[in-house]
Amino acid sequence: MTESPRKEGWLARLKAGLGKTSSQLTGGITQLFTARKLDNQSIEELEDLLIAADLGVETATALTQRIASTRFGKEVTPEEIRKALAEEITPILDPIAVPLTIDPAHRPFVVLVCGVNGSGKTTTIGKLAHQMKAEGKKIVLAAGDTFRAAAVEQLKVWGERADCTVVSRDTGADAAGLVYDALETARAENADVLMIDTAGRLQNKADLMAELEKIRRVIRKLDDSAPHACLLVLDATVGQNAHSQVETFRKMVDVTGLVVTKLDGTAKGGVLVALAQKFGLPVHAIGVGEGADDLRPFEARVFARSLMGLDR
Repeated sequence: MTESPRKEGWLARLKAGLGKTSSQLTGGITQLFTARKLDNQSIEELEDLLIAADLGVETATALTQRIASTRFGKEVTPEEIRKALAEEITPILDPIAVPLTIDPAHRPFVVLVCGVNGSGKTTTIGKLAHQMKAEGKKIVLAAGDTFRAAAVEQLKVWGERADCTVVSRDTGADAAGLVYDALETARAENADVLMIDTAGRLQNKADLMAELEKIRRVIRKLDDSAPHACLLVLDATVGQNAHSQVETFRKMVDVTGLVVTKLDGTAKGGVLVALAQKFGLPVHAIGVGEGADDLRPFEARVFARSLMGLDR
């Protein structure tokens, strides 16, 4: 009985969170298609609007061409265009809307979390731990970003909130050694999940790559099937720069899925559509706020309609 209001609350927060993106798109569409036929010029201007919202050139071109194929030369209303775009975007997103699944065959199920500094890695780990704990899972967290004392302290706070063990060391300690200890701790505690925070110093890719490779190597000394998931956390406010982050981290580690954060702070929410089109990586969750409940599984149709300022 409590699920319905929570779900409605999340949908309202998602729509509000995507407000910057949707208001830019809907305002432009309304201005463009009030008492106007769909002609070459309006198609071009619509394409420009979609590109400005970071859907990407390729995606924007494909979407406008599909809409033009059935409506060219006809008078269209702004709402009709918004609904049509939402309907076209949904099948692009459907294949990547995949919840993070913890396989009980692996205990602990090891989740390696990576991303640049400031993307929201540590907060995402904390929120996921909070949610998994509520589902009855036993969680251990590894504070593997040993270069940032603030990241370690932040993870400890989330660990206290979720009532789970946090394995940490002094600033500058060897991250791989810490992760080895964390996996041993998770095994000793019979934990369901071990989530590992990592550094995100992209300004020195060689060092970061070496560290991530060392972490994976050390984990596999204890469990040759681990890590069982590798999540890349992306900050939506970076827009098209998210593409280069995906490419960089995929070269470093076998990224299995994405978490997109800070969708409430950007007019570039369309980047998620562009990422789906280009990489096809699962999007496990999206974030539209600071609270633990503001990180939720990604739903294609709900997102597409919210992006266009439409109700559920």
